[in-house]
Amino acid sequence: MTWRVYLSGEIHTSWRNEIALAVAEKGLPVEFTAPVTDHDASDDCGVLIMGAEEKKFWHDHKGAKLNAIRTRTLIEKADIVIVRFGEKYKQWNAAFDAGLAVALGKSLIVIHQPEHAHALKEVDAAALAVIEKPKQAALILDYVINGSVPEAL
Repeated sequence: MTWRVYLSGEIHTSWRNEIALAVAEKGLPVEFTAPVTDHDASDDCGVLIMGAEEKKFWHDHKGAKLNAIRTRTLIEKADIVIVRFGEKYKQWNAAFDAGLAVALGKSLIVIHQPEHAHALKEVDAAALAVIEKPKQAALILDYVINGSVPEAL
């Protein structure tokens, strides 16, 4: 069985690659999907495809709807959703993805630093695991798939 894992959240670090490399090293049967991580493409896709808008609200609205087609479809198909909240920016879209995943009955893993624990307490309460490092996500996947418990992190 190939496990489908959707990687949502911040786009300013290489955390997705860290997980993918660690999973590949372990030879785990995992297929990763993610939102469009090119910030400009994600923001501007709607107006580039469907036409310009005078107001920023409608510019963003068009892009958000097109991005939602991808996000909803891939989260619905996922076995596990991993959401990373970065240190610098507030990722409201990531919180929305986490809520959608839980509403769809998906297993949710959340990654964030301890200083965000209070702000994300409701998201954390819905998650099946809350971790601080991407490598921990790969260890969780290894455990869930193979029952392998690491000796140490």
